[in-house]
Amino acid sequence: MEDRRPRHIALLSSPGMGHLIPLASFARHLARHHHFAITLIAHPTDHSDSSGNRSFADSLPDEVNVVSLPNLPPDAFPDTKAEARVFLTVKANLPHLRSLLRSLESTAPLAALVVDPFCLDAFDIAAELGLPVYFFSTSSCMILSFAFHLPALDASFVGEYRDLPEPVRLPGCVPVQGKDLIEPIQDRGKETYKLFLNSTKRLPEAKGVLTNSFEDLEPGAVKGLKDGEGIPPVYPVGPLIWTVPDEEHECLRWLDRQPPGSVVYVSFGSGGTLTLAQTRELALGLEISGQRFLWVAKSPHESEANAAYLSARKNEKNPLDFLPEGFLERTKDLGFIVPSWVPQVQVLGHASTGGFLTHCGWNSTLESIVKGVPLIAWPLYAEQKMNAIQLTEDVKVALRPKVTESGLVGREEISRVVKCLMEGEEGKRLRKRAKELSDAAGRALGPGGSSIRAMADVAREWMDGS
Repeated sequence: MEDRRPRHIALLSSPGMGHLIPLASFARHLARHHHFAITLIAHPTDHSDSSGNRSFADSLPDEVNVVSLPNLPPDAFPDTKAEARVFLTVKANLPHLRSLLRSLESTAPLAALVVDPFCLDAFDIAAELGLPVYFFSTSSCMILSFAFHLPALDASFVGEYRDLPEPVRLPGCVPVQGKDLIEPIQDRGKETYKLFLNSTKRLPEAKGVLTNSFEDLEPGAVKGLKDGEGIPPVYPVGPLIWTVPDEEHECLRWLDRQPPGSVVYVSFGSGGTLTLAQTRELALGLEISGQRFLWVAKSPHESEANAAYLSARKNEKNPLDFLPEGFLERTKDLGFIVPSWVPQVQVLGHASTGGFLTHCGWNSTLESIVKGVPLIAWPLYAEQKMNAIQLTEDVKVALRPKVTESGLVGREEISRVVKCLMEGEEGKRLRKRAKELSDAAGRALGPGGSSIRAMADVAREWMDGS
């Protein structure tokens, strides 16, 4: 008798909302438009704001079942860099993943397993169970192209990549200097590098590669991937961003009172923090600029910008005590400061928002592009320097402030670039470009759009069991 149950797909996310959100967005699309049953397998993340987590969980359709793998103790991997901790957390949970997938298989056979960039060790479990496995790239096509290129680069160059004599030239992409390649590979003697390299070597094992981008945003990189030797079929399915029903948040009421296009939104994402010195320069630069601003101002790190993937520090009594003395009083008529979380997609879509000072995380980048908001690119860690280069030199939708030899962006430079974006002729050009990209994103996800066709192609593979 024919089995008429919906086809079942498992999606595996590594720790961090930046990876979970695009996979969840993909799950929602599969459930609504292709009628799959979805099990979204997540690793617990404890740094995200609880209200954001509630909105996330509540807005998933009934066909998407979220299952969390066990939480590891905070000291499970002491003295380990953030990215390595993510890899090791996933590896430690592989026995639990195997048991879960076997349980799912016994009740509702799986058509495929989809994994994110930190979860390629799950390929072995998929092979044990005879499951087709697909890779989901949560970054740009340019970063995906670099991931396929890294094993060849590793074999061809001795030394640190910051000392490469020539820039890295990926098919269809702008050249990138070695010092601007993704941060986790910048010390080849460290565990993080070995983990990244070993993962990239496994990418060709995937039956297909889904990427959270779209053809009109990265036409050269998409073509380079599709034409590349040894690269599985590539499906650009973005921009997948997380939208929820309208939130109630005090920052939105403040935005309602501001003139159209007058506010620069400042946020470094769920995992980004600045040093104390840089935070103070940013505050004073915003003040000097005289522009209206909405700033998600998180407690700074004492000495280095870091990625708070798995934890964050909070001063519950006075969460803004790190700001310069008198700053809040002096800017009370121009600025609105939030110490933790805002509904970012709503903020970017608000008529009063005219620019976004961002760390260039790919989720934030896509949200800004979808909403047609130009950018100030301020990368911190991970792949963000490569994203910043792409956004300024290739996509041409962003400005980038100059960094001093000491590593700081000074207050005068911050003021200059904010005023340029919000008032200058270059800002007008970037705003026009942002609107063009927003329209292109809408077409990609509209009827017959390139990303809709790509999702239909891969959904057809899963439905056919091929």
